[in-house]
Amino acid sequence: MSSRRPRRPDVTTSEAVGGVETLGLELHDYDERWVGIFGEHRDRIAKALTGVDVGIEHIGSTSVPGLAAKPIVDIVVTVEDITAEEDYLDALLAAGYVLRVREPGHRLVRTPAHDVHVHVFEHDHPAVDEYFLLRDRLRSDAADRALYEDTKRALLSRSWEDKNDYTMAKSEVILAIKARARAAREREA
Repeated sequence: MSSRRPRRPDVTTSEAVGGVETLGLELHDYDERWVGIFGEHRDRIAKALTGVDVGIEHIGSTSVPGLAAKPIVDIVVTVEDITAEEDYLDALLAAGYVLRVREPGHRLVRTPAHDVHVHVFEHDHPAVDEYFLLRDRLRSDAADRALYEDTKRALLSRSWEDKNDYTMAKSEVILAIKARARAAREREA
């Protein structure tokens, strides 16, 4: 993390606004419209956060051409200070997003239709690089892309009471893919 000081202490607990949700999870074949949806929301976020130093990137399965995905476009937005919610959160809410998660180092807002999730982190938060590491590996390696899709399909054939349980069940495969991505990154360096 950077050496700058946050304006105030961050939250110390995780809050899921609205409580636990049981959501239907289904995989869709890759849809080229996801890139356009990201572009629309990138522009919407940039307009809402005019004057704020932000990064805006498409992440998650919908950012990987050819990969089947849940039809939820994930976006990562990076800000200077996560504790300075007045710099970004009110503007995102005014732009039509709804707060879903407030937890240490991370905020999540989403569309009311739950089809776009905007993850907010500080610029140098390690999770941001982890998102890019996985995304870029899946974009560049057909075998890992197929492994990840097959894993998701197998897991979605089961019943899940909580979307977070499904997410956790993918973690072993994700960790293995990221390990190969790190090794490839080191070889290229």
